[in-house]
Amino acid sequence: MKIRQLKNLVLFSVVLTLSGCSEKKSEVPYVSEKEQNYIIETATTYLNDLPVTVTDAGCVRSAGNQHDFYSEGDYWWPNPEDPDGPYIRKDGQTNPENFVAHRHSMIRLSQIVGMQTSAYLLSGDKKFAKATQKHLEAWFVNPETRMNPSLLYVQAIKGKVTGRGIGIIDAIHLVEVARSIEILEANNILPQETISEIQNWFSEFVTWLTTHPYGLDEMNTKNNHATCWVMQVGAFARLTKNTEVLELCRNRFKTILLPNQMGEDGSFPRELVRTKPYGYSLFNIDAFMTCAEILSDENNNLYEFTTQDGKNMKLGAEYLYPFVKDKSTWELEPDVLYWEDWPVRHPFLLFAGKAYINDNYIQLWQTLEGYPKTGEVLRNLSIRNPLIWLVETPLN
Repeated sequence: MKIRQLKNLVLFSVVLTLSGCSEKKSEVPYVSEKEQNYIIETATTYLNDLPVTVTDAGCVRSAGNQHDFYSEGDYWWPNPEDPDGPYIRKDGQTNPENFVAHRHSMIRLSQIVGMQTSAYLLSGDKKFAKATQKHLEAWFVNPETRMNPSLLYVQAIKGKVTGRGIGIIDAIHLVEVARSIEILEANNILPQETISEIQNWFSEFVTWLTTHPYGLDEMNTKNNHATCWVMQVGAFARLTKNTEVLELCRNRFKTILLPNQMGEDGSFPRELVRTKPYGYSLFNIDAFMTCAEILSDENNNLYEFTTQDGKNMKLGAEYLYPFVKDKSTWELEPDVLYWEDWPVRHPFLLFAGKAYINDNYIQLWQTLEGYPKTGEVLRNLSIRNPLIWLVETPLN
């Protein structure tokens, strides 16, 4: 059984039980028996679901074609003084009339593929893994339904722009898709031709993200958008085995993200000045920790990397942990929206818990809602399937 692990960290234990004969039984790390049953049951309901891609819905306001992912700026609204004119901005307040079908379809893809891969890891039943093929081919291979490997028309603003680099963050839900594909490839589940074509799609996407002005704009932002750029590009580069881009992401993590975004106390000052400081802080620490998980290897441990002035991932976890454990201790004003919907089962607690062998983090993570239903929470919680980050091969 091949296990992903950081240096000197044991994630799994395998025990032998006797019940008339010897039987090998694997203990699943951190995931309760109740959740294991939920994963299998949910994955079973997905078996016959048909793919839904960007070609299944369109918006007349999009400047792209049916294969282009399209979204609209969240905080932009019609101007009451000029209803037909350019939109105006209301920070932290999402316009409910925005086109969101493509976002929902991508989140659905992430949910189905992540859950099916998790069920395969638990049961060893290849039917779950093979059920991902039709969805992956629809999104990344089939010329009739595939998404273009670019994000030219994301977070558009009526009357202002047809797309923006800041919208690249919409694709964070492909991170767990990429991780699932790695597992499917490692276990020889899908045809190699399919895997190769999917990897070609992600390779084109990485090139676009690292060369197009929108991609470079997003890379050079100063807050959670820059963190998510590294998280996305790192995940896709690892899937495509692009060592040059992986090193680029590690260097940005060490020399730009961590030094420039984290305060001396482990907070993220740029997130604290927003109208949703609590939610944005959690979102950013989740992305930071996921970057560390994706980019760490035997030669690079980003969980332990520390800047010259003492900033590191452990400090960030220590800052936010008390506010997740008891939200009433939060020292700033409540978020203007969705205050009651946070916290949920944030991946930073899982990743920090195993990296620093901290039972408090793991125990808190286990008590929180792992499968939230609120749309805005789902949109900001791209890491929802813990098993695909803990194991690479089936447990049975």
